[in-house]
Amino acid sequence: MSADGIGSPKQGVTPISSFVTRSLADISDQELWQEVDKLIVSWLKERQSLILLLCAVDGLREFTPQGTPVFVKVQAFCEVLVDYVSAGHFEVYDKLVQEAESFGEDASALMNELFPKLKASTTQALWFNDKYENNEKFNENRDALTSDMSHIAESLSERFELEDRLIADLHARHRAVVA
Repeated sequence: MSADGIGSPKQGVTPISSFVTRSLADISDQELWQEVDKLIVSWLKERQSLILLLCAVDGLREFTPQGTPVFVKVQAFCEVLVDYVSAGHFEVYDKLVQEAESFGEDASALMNELFPKLKASTTQALWFNDKYENNEKFNENRDALTSDMSHIAESLSERFELEDRLIADLHARHRAVVA
């Protein structure tokens, strides 16, 4: 990532899809925990990139000192936003549930409680992305960007709390067992 927080948002981040590719039957609880831990670490790095880009866009100055237009910042933010929420839904949450099950725990009550809230946050993230996905739409919606950024920041803050709870309840608690 460049000094202004814009640029290659994935630099130094291992692709989420490279984790936990083996069958659960082929690995021990400790190996599964370690692979899920690596997945979470990578995913949380992507979260950090998302937060940095959110802050870069939130300034809403037309140009940063390095000359990056707001539209470019928003596009970088949208790319990481969609990647982040997609990784949660299509990889991380499933692996957390699989890990809990491998330790003989039932994650269904927690998932039933949290998943609707996570899904609502994902819907809002995709709405934001669709609204600002190209230069034409960005220019059409530019006047609402400050308000929309405030809403997406609030939604992400709530989402991060829910995800942190998933990590604590379905992963971190097993650290002592596998140590």
